[in-house]
Amino acid sequence: MLKSDKNYFYLILLHVFIGVLLYNNVYTPKIYGYLIILGGIFYIINSKNQNNEVLYATAYMIGSEIILRMTNGNPVYEFSKFGVMIFILVGIYFQGISKNAIPYWLFLILLIPSVILTSSELNYAISLRKEISFNITGPVCLGVCALYTYNRRITLKQLNNILLCVGLPIVSCVLYLTIFTPNIKDIITGTESNALASGGFGPNQVSTMLGLGMFIFASRLMLLSETLFQFSINLLLTMFISYRGFITFSRGGMITGFVMILILVIVSFLVIEKKRKLRMLGMIAFIFIAFICAWAYSTEQTNGLIQKRYSNQDAAGRVKEDQFTGRGELASEEFETFLEHPIFGIGVGRNMEKRYERTGEIVVSHNEITRMIAEHGSLGILGLLILFLTPLILYIDNKSNIYLICFLTFWLLTINHAAMRLAAPAFLYSLSLLKVVKNKE
Repeated sequence: MLKSDKNYFYLILLHVFIGVLLYNNVYTPKIYGYLIILGGIFYIINSKNQNNEVLYATAYMIGSEIILRMTNGNPVYEFSKFGVMIFILVGIYFQGISKNAIPYWLFLILLIPSVILTSSELNYAISLRKEISFNITGPVCLGVCALYTYNRRITLKQLNNILLCVGLPIVSCVLYLTIFTPNIKDIITGTESNALASGGFGPNQVSTMLGLGMFIFASRLMLLSETLFQFSINLLLTMFISYRGFITFSRGGMITGFVMILILVIVSFLVIEKKRKLRMLGMIAFIFIAFICAWAYSTEQTNGLIQKRYSNQDAAGRVKEDQFTGRGELASEEFETFLEHPIFGIGVGRNMEKRYERTGEIVVSHNEITRMIAEHGSLGILGLLILFLTPLILYIDNKSNIYLICFLTFWLLTINHAAMRLAAPAFLYSLSLLKVVKNKE
C-alpha cells in the first residue's frame, strides 16, 4: 500500500473512531470540542500562519460544528461561529488582509444601523443579547472570513486539503448517526423531516452538512482518486453519506449538494486537458451509480416514503399544498415588513418579536435573504448585492478556482432554506474569494 493510501486510510479510520467515541462516552464531546478550539489556536500561533494554517483549523471547526451541537460539545450553542472568528482574527494578526477588501468592510458597516435600532426598541420579552447574537453572528462571521480570504493566494492542492478538513468530521457525524439509529425502518412513519434519523437534532442543519460532505467526497472521487484504494474509499463514503442524508427527509441540504456536484462536473469538464476527459467521464459514471445505489437503498429502508417526500407528497400519497413547509408564508411576511420599514429595516431580531406579539410563538426565519431585507431594509439589499456580485467579478480573473461557483451556490442555496444557523455558509462563501495559483512545484 502506498504511503498516501495509508495516510488517507488512517485519517478516515481515526474519524470513524471519533464518531464511535462521541456516542459511547459522555465526556468525549466536550474534550473533542475543547481540543479543536485550543489545538486550532496553538496550530495557528505556532506556525505564525505562514501557509494559511488558519484555513485548515477553521475548516475542521466548520466540519465538526454539527456533531458538536448534536452532542453538546460546544461551550455554548453558537460557539463555532465565534471560534471561527477567533481563528480568523489570529490569522489576520500574523498575515494581515488585502487592502482591496473594501467591499467586505462596507458590508460589515451596513449591518450596524439595524443593530443600533434593535438595541433601543426590542421588547423585554425576548432576550436582547440572544436575538442580536442569533441573527447577526452569521453575517459578521462571513464578513470577517471574507476580509481574510479576499484575493489571498493559495494552490489548488491546498484548497483540496482545506475541503478534506471540512469533510473528515462529517465522517464522524455519519458514524454517530448510524449508531444513534441503526434500524431506520422502525422510525420512519411519515414524510416529514425526521429528527431521530438526524441524531435527535435538527434535520435541516444535519442535511446541510451531509449534503456538503457528499459534495466533498464526490469531488475527491472525481478529481483526486489517484489509486484504486482511494477511489474505493471515496466511492463508499459518497454512497454512505448520501444515504444518511436522504433519510433525514430534509431536502434542502441534499439538493444543494447535488447542484454543487453538477456545477463542478460542468466546470471541471470545460477546463481539464482533453486526454483526461475520458477518465473523468468514467468517474462521473461511478458517482451516478453511487447515487443510484444510495437512493435505491434509502427507498427500500423507508418503504418508498423517501420518494413521496421528494415528490412533495404525504404518507398517503397526497400532494402537499405548501412544498416549502410554511417557509413561503414567513418570507411573504418579511417582504411586507420591508415595505413598512424600507430604509433601515425593522431591526435585528425584531421580526421574531413581531411574530411573537401576534401569535405568542417564537418562530425564526429560515431564509437569510428575506430576513436581511426585513431587518436591515435597503442596507440589507445593498449588502446582499455586495456578497453576490463580488465573487462573480473576481471569477473573471480567477478561473483556476474550479470550486468558486460551487462555493457561491452552497452559500446562496443554504441561506435560502437554513438561513445562517451554521457557520458553514459563511466559511464556504469566503473560500470563493481565494485566488488559486499554480503550484510552485
